[in-house]
Amino acid sequence: MPKAIWNGTVLAESDNTVVVEGNHYFPSDAINKQYFQESNTHTTCPWKGVASYYSIEVDGQVNKDAAWYYPTAKEKAKNIEGYVAFWKGVKVEA
Repeated sequence: MPKAIWNGTVLAESDNTVVVEGNHYFPSDAINKQYFQESNTHTTCPWKGVASYYSIEVDGQVNKDAAWYYPTAKEKAKNIEGYVAFWKGVKVEA
């Protein structure tokens, strides 16, 4: 089962991830929300749409904008709308 791990803590775990461009996108109900803080950061992907970000906090350490998701994805990316992906040192074990 794919897991997202940072700082020794499981941030997300699900058998229902969707892999897009090499990234595992986890369903929103699979993330451990206590580690996630909304960020003001947004980026735009030409085919997926506008991404929103979360910063991750574990044991007082913050990994800024380490997770992202598309709250309103474009048509070609509707299958990952609301799903969460990771980077910036978050290890995804599949």
